[in-house]
Parts: sequence; structure tokens; C-alpha cells
Amino acid sequence: MTIAQIWIAFTTILVKEVRRFTRIWAQTMLPPAITMALYFVIFGNLIGPRIGEMGGYNYMDFIVPGLIMMSVITNSYANVVSSFFGMKFQRSIEEILVSPVPNSIVLLGYVAGGVARGLAVGFIVTLLSLGFTDLQVHHIGVTATMVLLTAVVFSLGGFINAVYATKFDDISIVPTFVLTPLTYLGGVFYSISLLPEFWQGVSKINPILYMVNAFRYGILGVSDVDIRVSYGMVMIFIVLLFSFSLYLLNRGKGIRS
Repeated sequence: MTIAQIWIAFTTILVKEVRRFTRIWAQTMLPPAITMALYFVIFGNLIGPRIGEMGGYNYMDFIVPGLIMMSVITNSYANVVSSFFGMKFQRSIEEILVSPVPNSIVLLGYVAGGVARGLAVGFIVTLLSLGFTDLQVHHIGVTATMVLLTAVVFSLGGFINAVYATKFDDISIVPTFVLTPLTYLGGVFYSISLLPEFWQGVSKINPILYMVNAFRYGILGVSDVDIRVSYGMVMIFIVLLFSFSLYLLNRGKGIRS
């Protein structure tokens, strides 16, 4: 295929994915926005004043970056896992498999769709947060790159989940029993400096901790972990997950019968 044809194939998949989640925006974009608004009200306005400062900032300011990142993580993951598994279930994925489109472009198209939804919901949550706090950006470069890279990581994770899923229940197991606990224990609502030394070490095993803290550094300028380590962790995950996803796609794992 020529570069022009590859670009057309990529943009076709991306546009399809974007139209898919914008067409049903009441299911894909409104619920997470409402959920995050409730977090702002309950944890920020009601509980926050009783907690006081954390990391040198009032509690509302401290949790806002984590809540934005949490919405990006869950929605980028959910978009790819539901979309690709839906294609498998309807057997319409076979139309892509018999086409001359390289598997890497198919993968990039789905990942880009997940990133688009994650960033869209993250932007909506950011706008909502302005009604509760005066959001300032300490480092725009760190903020933009980390939210983008994080969306890529979890879009790839959603793709792998969709490949292995054999029924609709399978696409909810990982978000429920893996993604949600890691997110809540990833420093969204607290600084790990409050934990005993042993549990600080345990927390540093959680990859989401690095993403949340790097994003918080981009907005507030504070972080519990080294930003360079955060970028290194995220880049390693992207390389590993992309390579594994492409391997599964090339083998036809869970796709070809």
C-alpha cells in the first residue's frame, strides 16, 4: 500500500471510532462527566475542608489532576475494549482482516480512537473542575504529553482485553478487578508520603501512580515520584503493550477461528 492509502485506512478507522462514541454520547461521555462532578462535590467540597492541605495545596486542588487522569484512563480503555470486541462479536472484523491494510495500521486506528475518547472526556472533566477550583497549569508540556501517553497505554490495554475476551462479561473483569483498584490506589486521592515506608514501596509497584503524579506535576508542580522515572515507565509500557498487541493481531489470536 502507498502512504496515501495507509493514511486513508488509518483515518477511516479513526473517524469510525470517533463517530461511534460521539453518536452515543449520552452513554459514553455524559456518565463519566457526572461521576467526576460527584467526586468534586463529595470529596472536594464536603470532605476536603475537613482534610485540609495535602502536598502544599488544598484538597480540592490536589485531587483534580488525579480525577482528570482517572477519567482519561477509564474511557480510553473502555472505548477500545468495547469497540474491538463488538467487531469480533458481529464478525465484521473479518472485513478488516481480508483487506490489504497492515495490522499495525488497524491497531493504531483503534488506539487513536481510544485516545480521542479519553482526551474528550478528560477535557470535559477539566471544564467541570473549573467550577470548583481555579485550575492552573505549572508545565503545559508535561501535562499534555503525559495525558496523551497515558491514554495510549490504556487504549492498548483495552485492545489486549478485547482480543482475549470471548463473551461480554470478559470485557468487564479487568476494569472491575484490576483497573479500578489500581486507579484508586494510584495516588488519586492521597499522597503516598502519608503512608508508612513499606506501603510507599508497595505503592511504587503500581504504574498508575507514576502517571497520576506526573500529570499532577504538570498542573500543580508537585509529585511523589521522579518525573523522569514516570516517563520511562510509561514509554516502556507503550513499547511492550504495542508489541504484544501487534503480535496477537498478526497471529489472529481470538479473531481467526
